[in-house]
Amino acid sequence: MTTPVAVTAGTAPGRRHDIDALRAIAFGLLILYHVGMFYVPWDWHVKSVHIAPWLETPMLLLNQWRMPLVFMVSGLAVNFLLGEGTNPRIGYAAFAGLRIRRLLWPLVFGMLLVVPPQAYYEALRHGAAEPAYLSFLWRYFTFQSWPDGAFAGSDIGITWNHLWYLPYLLLYTLTLAVLLSGMARPMDLLRRTIRRLRGLWLVLVPVALLMPIGIWIFPRFPYISHDLITDGYAHAMYGTFFVFGYLIGRDPGLWAEMARLRWRTLGLASVAFATLLGLGEISIDAPDQPFDTVLTFVVYLNRWTWLLVVLGWGHRLLNRPMAWLNYANRAVYPWYVLHQTLIVMAGVWLSELALGPVLEPLALIIATVGGCAGIMVLAERWVPGLGTGIGLKRASTRALGRQARATNPGGRTPAPSTE
Repeated sequence: MTTPVAVTAGTAPGRRHDIDALRAIAFGLLILYHVGMFYVPWDWHVKSVHIAPWLETPMLLLNQWRMPLVFMVSGLAVNFLLGEGTNPRIGYAAFAGLRIRRLLWPLVFGMLLVVPPQAYYEALRHGAAEPAYLSFLWRYFTFQSWPDGAFAGSDIGITWNHLWYLPYLLLYTLTLAVLLSGMARPMDLLRRTIRRLRGLWLVLVPVALLMPIGIWIFPRFPYISHDLITDGYAHAMYGTFFVFGYLIGRDPGLWAEMARLRWRTLGLASVAFATLLGLGEISIDAPDQPFDTVLTFVVYLNRWTWLLVVLGWGHRLLNRPMAWLNYANRAVYPWYVLHQTLIVMAGVWLSELALGPVLEPLALIIATVGGCAGIMVLAERWVPGLGTGIGLKRASTRALGRQARATNPGGRTPAPSTE
Protein backbone atom coordinates (compact mmCIF):
# COMPACT_ATOMS: atom_id res chain seq x y z
CA MET A 1 0.00 0.00 0.00
CA THR A 2 2.79 2.37 -0.86
CA THR A 3 1.60 5.88 -1.56
CA PRO A 4 1.60 6.83 -5.24
CA VAL A 5 3.87 9.47 -6.68
CA ALA A 6 2.76 11.26 -9.79
CA VAL A 7 3.54 13.99 -12.28
CA THR A 8 1.14 16.92 -12.37
CA ALA A 9 0.73 19.15 -15.35
CA GLY A 10 3.45 21.72 -15.65
CA THR A 11 5.51 20.44 -12.72
CA ALA A 12 8.54 18.28 -12.24
CA PRO A 13 8.06 14.75 -10.96
CA GLY A 14 7.15 14.83 -7.30
CA ARG A 15 4.88 13.51 -4.64
CA ARG A 16 1.16 13.67 -5.36
CA HIS A 17 -0.04 15.04 -2.05
CA ASP A 18 -3.70 14.77 -3.04
CA ILE A 19 -3.43 11.00 -3.51
CA ASP A 20 -1.60 10.70 -0.20
CA ALA A 21 -4.42 12.66 1.43
CA LEU A 22 -7.19 10.71 -0.35
CA ARG A 23 -5.70 7.46 0.88
CA ALA A 24 -5.78 8.71 4.48
CA ILE A 25 -9.27 10.17 4.03
CA ALA A 26 -10.60 6.93 2.51
CA PHE A 27 -9.50 4.90 5.52
CA GLY A 28 -10.59 7.64 7.93
CA LEU A 29 -14.10 7.46 6.47
CA LEU A 30 -13.96 3.68 6.86
CA ILE A 31 -13.24 4.08 10.58
CA LEU A 32 -16.08 6.59 11.04
CA TYR A 33 -18.40 4.29 9.10
CA HIS A 34 -17.67 1.43 11.48
CA VAL A 35 -18.29 3.71 14.48
CA GLY A 36 -21.62 4.51 12.85
CA MET A 37 -22.39 0.80 12.51
CA PHE A 38 -22.55 0.63 16.31
CA TYR A 39 -25.53 3.03 16.21
CA VAL A 40 -27.31 2.73 12.85
CA PRO A 41 -30.42 0.46 12.83
CA TRP A 42 -28.64 -2.30 10.87
CA ASP A 43 -27.28 -5.54 12.21
CA TRP A 44 -23.61 -5.55 13.21
CA HIS A 45 -21.28 -7.47 15.51
CA VAL A 46 -22.36 -5.52 18.60
CA LYS A 47 -24.89 -2.71 18.99
CA SER A 48 -25.47 0.25 21.28
CA VAL A 49 -28.78 0.73 23.05
CA HIS A 50 -28.78 4.24 21.58
CA ILE A 51 -29.90 3.42 18.04
CA ALA A 52 -29.98 6.50 15.77
CA PRO A 53 -32.29 6.14 12.73
CA TRP A 54 -31.14 9.52 11.37
CA LEU A 55 -27.77 7.95 10.62
CA GLU A 56 -29.23 5.78 7.86
CA THR A 57 -29.12 8.41 5.10
CA PRO A 58 -25.47 9.53 5.58
CA MET A 59 -24.43 5.91 6.10
CA LEU A 60 -26.21 4.87 2.89
CA LEU A 61 -24.52 7.69 1.00
CA LEU A 62 -21.08 6.65 2.23
CA ASN A 63 -21.75 2.93 1.87
CA GLN A 64 -22.13 3.20 -1.91
CA TRP A 65 -18.56 4.33 -2.63
CA ARG A 66 -16.37 3.99 0.48
CA MET A 67 -14.84 0.61 -0.42
CA PRO A 68 -14.63 1.34 -4.18
CA LEU A 69 -12.58 4.41 -3.20
CA VAL A 70 -10.27 2.31 -1.01
CA PHE A 71 -9.67 -0.16 -3.85
CA MET A 72 -9.16 2.63 -6.42
CA VAL A 73 -6.50 4.21 -4.21
CA SER A 74 -4.90 0.78 -3.86
CA GLY A 75 -4.83 0.46 -7.65
CA LEU A 76 -3.13 3.85 -7.87
CA ALA A 77 -0.49 2.55 -5.45
CA VAL A 78 0.22 -0.42 -7.73
CA ASN A 79 0.62 1.98 -10.65
CA PHE A 80 3.30 3.81 -8.68
CA LEU A 81 5.13 0.63 -7.71
CA LEU A 82 5.13 -0.98 -11.13
CA GLY A 83 5.15 2.01 -13.42
CA GLU A 84 3.51 1.78 -16.83
CA GLY A 85 4.07 0.25 -20.22
CA THR A 86 5.90 -2.96 -21.04
CA ASN A 87 8.92 -2.26 -18.79
CA PRO A 88 7.89 -2.27 -15.11
CA ARG A 89 10.02 -0.54 -12.49
CA ILE A 90 10.54 -3.89 -10.77
CA GLY A 91 10.05 -7.42 -12.05
CA TYR A 92 6.60 -8.89 -11.67
CA ALA A 93 7.90 -11.76 -9.52
CA ALA A 94 9.70 -9.31 -7.20
CA PHE A 95 6.57 -7.16 -7.08
CA ALA A 96 4.45 -10.18 -6.13
CA GLY A 97 6.86 -11.08 -3.36
CA LEU A 98 6.82 -7.52 -2.05
CA ARG A 99 3.03 -7.46 -1.92
CA ILE A 100 2.79 -10.87 -0.26
CA ARG A 101 5.18 -9.78 2.50
CA ARG A 102 3.37 -6.47 2.95
CA LEU A 103 -0.16 -7.91 3.13
CA LEU A 104 0.02 -11.48 4.34
CA TRP A 105 1.78 -11.10 7.69
CA PRO A 106 -0.56 -8.38 9.05
CA LEU A 107 -3.47 -10.59 7.99
CA VAL A 108 -2.09 -13.55 9.95
CA PHE A 109 -1.13 -11.36 12.92
CA GLY A 110 -4.55 -9.72 12.88
CA MET A 111 -6.44 -13.00 12.73
CA LEU A 112 -4.44 -14.38 15.65
CA LEU A 113 -4.37 -11.36 17.98
CA VAL A 114 -6.53 -8.46 16.77
CA VAL A 115 -9.77 -9.98 15.48
CA PRO A 116 -10.66 -12.58 18.19
CA PRO A 117 -12.08 -10.03 20.69
CA GLN A 118 -14.65 -9.00 18.07
CA ALA A 119 -15.79 -12.60 17.65
CA TYR A 120 -15.87 -13.01 21.43
CA TYR A 121 -18.13 -10.02 22.09
CA GLU A 122 -20.39 -10.93 19.20
CA ALA A 123 -20.70 -14.48 20.54
CA LEU A 124 -21.54 -13.07 23.97
CA ARG A 125 -24.21 -10.89 22.41
CA HIS A 126 -25.81 -13.95 20.76
CA GLY A 127 -25.53 -16.09 23.89
CA ALA A 128 -23.12 -18.46 22.13
CA ALA A 129 -20.20 -18.11 24.55
CA GLU A 130 -19.55 -17.83 28.27
CA PRO A 131 -17.95 -14.65 29.68
CA ALA A 132 -14.49 -16.19 29.87
CA TYR A 133 -12.18 -14.99 27.11
CA LEU A 134 -9.46 -17.64 27.50
CA SER A 135 -12.04 -20.41 27.24
CA PHE A 136 -13.42 -18.76 24.12
CA LEU A 137 -9.94 -18.58 22.59
CA TRP A 138 -9.33 -22.28 23.23
CA ARG A 139 -12.54 -23.19 21.46
CA TYR A 140 -11.88 -20.61 18.73
CA PHE A 141 -8.38 -21.78 17.82
CA THR A 142 -9.21 -25.48 18.05
CA PHE A 143 -11.95 -25.02 15.44
CA GLN A 144 -14.70 -26.46 17.59
CA SER A 145 -18.29 -26.10 16.43
CA TRP A 146 -20.39 -23.04 17.25
CA PRO A 147 -24.13 -22.45 17.26
CA ASP A 148 -25.45 -21.03 14.00
CA GLY A 149 -24.76 -17.31 13.74
CA ALA A 150 -22.55 -17.18 16.83
CA PHE A 151 -20.28 -14.62 15.15
CA ALA A 152 -19.22 -13.64 11.64
CA GLY A 153 -17.34 -16.65 10.30
CA SER A 154 -18.47 -19.06 13.01
CA ASP A 155 -19.49 -21.60 10.37
CA ILE A 156 -15.76 -21.95 9.63
CA GLY A 157 -14.72 -21.56 13.25
CA ILE A 158 -12.35 -18.61 12.76
CA THR A 159 -12.75 -15.27 11.01
CA TRP A 160 -10.72 -12.46 9.46
CA ASN A 161 -13.65 -10.10 10.01
CA HIS A 162 -12.81 -6.54 8.85
CA LEU A 163 -9.39 -7.68 7.59
CA TRP A 164 -11.03 -9.24 4.52
CA TYR A 165 -9.68 -6.29 2.54
CA LEU A 166 -6.13 -7.66 2.84
CA PRO A 167 -6.63 -11.04 1.08
CA TYR A 168 -8.90 -9.40 -1.49
CA LEU A 169 -6.28 -6.75 -2.26
CA LEU A 170 -3.58 -9.42 -2.47
CA LEU A 171 -5.70 -11.44 -4.91
CA TYR A 172 -6.35 -8.44 -7.18
CA THR A 173 -2.73 -7.32 -7.02
CA LEU A 174 -1.34 -10.71 -8.01
CA THR A 175 -3.98 -11.10 -10.74
CA LEU A 176 -3.08 -7.70 -12.16
CA ALA A 177 0.62 -8.60 -12.13
CA VAL A 178 -0.17 -11.74 -14.15
CA LEU A 179 -2.27 -9.76 -16.63
CA LEU A 180 0.43 -7.14 -17.06
CA SER A 181 3.13 -9.73 -17.58
CA GLY A 182 1.15 -11.65 -20.20
CA MET A 183 -1.07 -8.95 -21.73
CA ALA A 184 0.99 -5.78 -21.45
CA ARG A 185 -0.02 -4.33 -24.83
CA PRO A 186 -3.80 -4.84 -24.45
CA MET A 187 -3.59 -3.36 -20.95
CA ASP A 188 -1.67 -0.40 -22.34
CA LEU A 189 -4.38 0.13 -24.98
CA LEU A 190 -7.06 0.04 -22.28
CA ARG A 191 -5.08 2.51 -20.19
CA ARG A 192 -4.74 4.97 -23.06
CA THR A 193 -8.45 4.62 -23.87
CA ILE A 194 -9.52 5.40 -20.30
CA ARG A 195 -7.19 8.38 -20.10
CA ARG A 196 -8.61 9.97 -23.22
CA LEU A 197 -12.09 10.21 -21.69
CA ARG A 198 -13.35 13.73 -21.28
CA GLY A 199 -16.59 15.43 -20.29
CA LEU A 200 -19.72 13.26 -20.32
CA TRP A 201 -17.73 10.30 -21.65
CA LEU A 202 -15.76 10.22 -18.39
CA VAL A 203 -19.06 9.62 -16.63
CA LEU A 204 -20.82 7.26 -19.03
CA VAL A 205 -18.06 4.91 -20.21
CA PRO A 206 -17.05 3.64 -16.72
CA VAL A 207 -20.73 3.30 -15.78
CA ALA A 208 -21.29 1.24 -18.94
CA LEU A 209 -18.35 -0.98 -17.97
CA LEU A 210 -19.84 -1.47 -14.50
CA MET A 211 -23.38 -2.23 -15.67
CA PRO A 212 -22.78 -5.92 -16.59
CA ILE A 213 -21.63 -6.53 -13.01
CA GLY A 214 -25.02 -5.49 -11.67
CA ILE A 215 -27.07 -7.09 -14.45
CA TRP A 216 -25.38 -10.49 -14.78
CA ILE A 217 -23.11 -11.12 -11.80
CA PHE A 218 -25.11 -9.68 -8.90
CA PRO A 219 -28.15 -11.97 -9.42
CA ARG A 220 -25.83 -14.98 -9.13
CA PHE A 221 -24.02 -13.65 -6.04
CA PRO A 222 -26.60 -11.41 -4.35
CA TYR A 223 -24.66 -10.92 -1.11
CA ILE A 224 -21.21 -9.63 -0.29
CA SER A 225 -20.06 -12.38 2.05
CA HIS A 226 -16.34 -11.58 2.47
CA ASP A 227 -15.74 -15.23 1.66
CA LEU A 228 -12.77 -15.16 -0.70
CA ILE A 229 -13.87 -18.21 -2.66
CA THR A 230 -17.56 -17.54 -3.31
CA ASP A 231 -17.78 -13.72 -3.18
CA GLY A 232 -18.29 -13.30 -6.93
CA TYR A 233 -20.08 -9.96 -6.94
CA ALA A 234 -17.60 -8.34 -4.55
CA HIS A 235 -14.66 -9.53 -6.65
CA ALA A 236 -16.21 -8.23 -9.86
CA MET A 237 -17.00 -4.82 -8.37
CA TYR A 238 -13.97 -4.20 -6.16
CA GLY A 239 -11.59 -5.75 -8.68
CA THR A 240 -12.94 -3.42 -11.38
CA PHE A 241 -12.43 -0.33 -9.24
CA PHE A 242 -8.94 -1.54 -8.35
CA VAL A 243 -8.13 -1.81 -12.07
CA PHE A 244 -9.69 1.63 -12.68
CA GLY A 245 -7.26 3.07 -10.12
CA TYR A 246 -4.31 1.43 -11.85
CA LEU A 247 -5.43 2.65 -15.29
CA ILE A 248 -6.02 6.24 -14.13
CA GLY A 249 -2.55 6.31 -12.62
CA ARG A 250 -0.73 9.63 -12.73
CA ASP A 251 -2.04 10.99 -16.01
CA PRO A 252 -2.07 14.80 -15.56
CA GLY A 253 -4.70 15.39 -18.24
CA LEU A 254 -7.24 13.02 -16.73
CA TRP A 255 -6.72 14.37 -13.21
CA ALA A 256 -7.08 17.94 -14.51
CA GLU A 257 -10.35 16.92 -16.20
CA MET A 258 -11.73 15.40 -12.99
CA ALA A 259 -10.87 18.63 -11.18
CA ARG A 260 -12.47 20.72 -13.95
CA LEU A 261 -15.71 18.74 -13.73
CA ARG A 262 -15.87 18.74 -9.93
CA TRP A 263 -18.93 21.03 -9.63
CA ARG A 264 -20.83 19.21 -12.35
CA THR A 265 -20.09 15.78 -10.94
CA LEU A 266 -21.12 16.99 -7.48
CA GLY A 267 -24.47 18.07 -8.89
CA LEU A 268 -24.92 14.86 -10.85
CA ALA A 269 -23.93 12.70 -7.89
CA SER A 270 -26.42 14.52 -5.65
CA VAL A 271 -29.21 13.93 -8.15
CA ALA A 272 -28.25 10.26 -8.54
CA PHE A 273 -28.29 9.69 -4.79
CA ALA A 274 -31.62 11.49 -4.40
CA THR A 275 -33.02 9.27 -7.16
CA LEU A 276 -31.84 6.16 -5.34
CA LEU A 277 -33.47 7.35 -2.13
CA GLY A 278 -36.65 8.00 -4.06
CA LEU A 279 -36.62 4.51 -5.51
CA GLY A 280 -36.23 3.15 -2.00
CA GLU A 281 -33.76 0.47 -3.13
CA ILE A 282 -30.44 2.00 -2.16
CA SER A 283 -29.13 -1.22 -0.57
CA ILE A 284 -30.09 -3.50 -3.48
CA ASP A 285 -27.91 -3.26 -6.57
CA ALA A 286 -30.08 -5.20 -9.02
CA PRO A 287 -33.52 -6.10 -7.65
CA ASP A 288 -35.71 -8.54 -9.53
CA GLN A 289 -38.21 -5.93 -10.71
CA PRO A 290 -39.19 -4.57 -14.14
CA PHE A 291 -37.10 -1.44 -13.68
CA ASP A 292 -33.99 -3.34 -12.58
CA THR A 293 -31.86 -2.18 -15.53
CA VAL A 294 -32.70 1.47 -14.92
CA LEU A 295 -32.10 1.07 -11.21
CA THR A 296 -28.78 -0.65 -11.84
CA PHE A 297 -27.73 2.25 -14.06
CA VAL A 298 -28.64 4.75 -11.32
CA VAL A 299 -26.75 2.72 -8.69
CA TYR A 300 -23.51 2.71 -10.68
CA LEU A 301 -23.99 6.28 -11.86
CA ASN A 302 -24.29 7.30 -8.21
CA ARG A 303 -21.25 5.23 -7.21
CA TRP A 304 -18.98 6.45 -10.00
CA THR A 305 -19.96 10.12 -9.86
CA TRP A 306 -19.27 10.30 -6.12
CA LEU A 307 -15.84 8.83 -6.79
CA LEU A 308 -15.28 11.51 -9.44
CA VAL A 309 -16.36 14.11 -6.89
CA VAL A 310 -13.86 12.87 -4.32
CA LEU A 311 -11.00 12.55 -6.80
CA GLY A 312 -11.72 15.89 -8.52
CA TRP A 313 -12.11 17.94 -5.36
CA GLY A 314 -9.18 16.14 -3.78
CA HIS A 315 -6.94 17.05 -6.70
CA ARG A 316 -8.14 20.65 -6.59
CA LEU A 317 -7.76 21.22 -2.85
CA LEU A 318 -5.26 18.73 -1.46
CA ASN A 319 -2.36 18.64 -3.91
CA ARG A 320 -0.01 20.56 -1.63
CA PRO A 321 2.30 19.69 1.27
CA MET A 322 0.44 19.30 4.57
CA ALA A 323 2.05 18.71 7.93
CA TRP A 324 -0.24 15.84 8.91
CA LEU A 325 0.37 13.73 5.81
CA ASN A 326 3.63 12.10 6.88
CA TYR A 327 2.06 10.68 10.02
CA ALA A 328 -1.17 9.81 8.20
CA ASN A 329 0.66 7.82 5.53
CA ARG A 330 2.37 5.70 8.16
CA ALA A 331 -0.73 5.39 10.35
CA VAL A 332 -3.25 4.34 7.69
CA TYR A 333 -2.39 0.66 7.64
CA PRO A 334 -1.98 0.14 11.44
CA TRP A 335 -5.13 2.12 12.19
CA TYR A 336 -7.04 0.04 9.65
CA VAL A 337 -5.83 -3.21 11.26
CA LEU A 338 -6.68 -2.04 14.80
CA HIS A 339 -9.72 0.19 14.55
CA GLN A 340 -12.69 -2.19 14.45
CA THR A 341 -11.56 -4.26 17.42
CA LEU A 342 -11.11 -1.05 19.40
CA ILE A 343 -14.60 0.11 18.35
CA VAL A 344 -16.18 -3.17 19.43
CA MET A 345 -14.34 -3.38 22.76
CA ALA A 346 -14.77 0.28 23.66
CA GLY A 347 -18.39 0.23 22.51
CA VAL A 348 -19.24 -2.68 24.79
CA TRP A 349 -17.46 -1.14 27.78
CA LEU A 350 -18.92 2.33 27.24
CA SER A 351 -22.42 0.91 26.95
CA GLU A 352 -22.14 -0.19 30.60
CA LEU A 353 -21.52 3.42 31.73
CA ALA A 354 -24.92 4.75 30.57
CA LEU A 355 -23.38 7.91 29.12
CA GLY A 356 -26.35 8.69 26.90
CA PRO A 357 -26.81 9.13 23.13
CA VAL A 358 -24.45 12.13 22.83
CA LEU A 359 -21.54 11.48 25.17
CA GLU A 360 -21.27 7.78 24.33
CA PRO A 361 -20.53 8.20 20.58
CA LEU A 362 -18.10 11.03 21.32
CA ALA A 363 -16.33 8.85 23.88
CA LEU A 364 -16.27 5.96 21.40
CA ILE A 365 -14.59 8.08 18.73
CA ILE A 366 -12.05 9.40 21.25
CA ALA A 367 -11.35 5.89 22.54
CA THR A 368 -10.88 4.52 19.02
CA VAL A 369 -8.59 7.32 17.87
CA GLY A 370 -6.68 7.33 21.15
CA GLY A 371 -6.31 3.57 21.09
CA CYS A 372 -4.97 3.52 17.54
CA ALA A 373 -2.54 6.36 18.27
CA GLY A 374 -1.41 4.81 21.55
CA ILE A 375 -0.72 1.40 20.03
CA MET A 376 1.23 3.16 17.26
CA VAL A 377 3.47 4.68 19.94
CA LEU A 378 3.92 1.29 21.59
CA ALA A 379 4.81 -0.28 18.25
CA GLU A 380 7.33 2.43 17.42
CA ARG A 381 9.07 2.71 20.77
CA TRP A 382 8.35 -0.09 23.21
CA VAL A 383 7.14 -3.39 21.73
CA PRO A 384 9.50 -5.00 19.19
CA GLY A 385 7.70 -6.81 16.39
CA LEU A 386 4.34 -5.16 17.03
CA GLY A 387 4.89 -2.64 14.24
CA THR A 388 5.48 -5.36 11.67
CA GLY A 389 2.37 -7.18 12.83
CA ILE A 390 0.08 -4.19 12.41
CA GLY A 391 1.67 -3.08 9.14
CA LEU A 392 3.60 -0.08 10.43
CA LYS A 393 6.13 1.25 7.95
CA ARG A 394 9.37 2.77 9.07
CA ALA A 395 9.71 6.53 8.93
CA SER A 396 10.06 7.86 5.41
CA THR A 397 13.41 9.00 4.02
CA ARG A 398 12.14 12.56 3.90
CA ALA A 399 11.09 12.48 7.56
CA LEU A 400 14.42 10.96 8.57
CA GLY A 401 16.19 13.67 6.63
CA ARG A 402 14.27 16.40 8.43
CA GLN A 403 15.11 14.81 11.76
CA ALA A 404 18.80 14.57 10.89
CA ARG A 405 18.99 18.18 9.73
CA ALA A 406 17.24 19.32 12.88
CA THR A 407 19.62 17.45 15.18
CA ASN A 408 22.77 17.70 13.07
CA PRO A 409 22.70 20.78 10.82
CA GLY A 410 24.99 20.37 7.86
CA GLY A 411 25.39 16.66 8.54
CA ARG A 412 24.63 13.79 6.20
CA THR A 413 21.08 12.54 5.66
CA PRO A 414 20.55 8.93 6.77
CA ALA A 415 20.26 6.37 4.00
CA PRO A 416 16.71 5.39 3.04
CA SER A 417 15.20 2.37 4.71
CA THR A 418 14.09 -0.52 2.56
CA GLU A 419 10.88 -2.47 2.86
